[in-house]
Amino acid sequence: MPETAYTLRRAAHIISYRGLHTGEQFASADSSALDIAAAIYFAAENTFPAEFFTDENTSLEIIAASADAMAAIRILSAVIGTEPCATEIAPGHDVPDYIEHVCHWAMTTPVFGTQPPTTSEVIGALLRAATAADSITAFPHQTERSAA
Repeated sequence: MPETAYTLRRAAHIISYRGLHTGEQFASADSSALDIAAAIYFAAENTFPAEFFTDENTSLEIIAASADAMAAIRILSAVIGTEPCATEIAPGHDVPDYIEHVCHWAMTTPVFGTQPPTTSEVIGALLRAATAADSITAFPHQTERSAA
């Protein structure tokens, strides 16, 4: 997972430089700020679709289609310490919605909290997720077992 760790570190750098967007869509048309999932996608794919400014549904599909971005988003989801919501994809078939989980976490005041995570806290979570991805790589037998 070295690529995943790199993607997460790069996303932290992108948010540090461009800012964290927590409003409508995945990017701000008024500034260069990006939503956390858009920053991860940009870090993974090195491209930034125009749909991130205007079309939330297409943006979700674009992000979900990136294996590298989704690997990073899943690790970040595990690090932030809450469970992702489930989305029904067919009657009786639910899947975790990792994109919604990380985006919602980055823009919502937690229970018993007074404010959403700050940009620094979001960057810190990205860096902790990168360290976790490095740890998974350091112990490859853990991933071998899950592949069986």
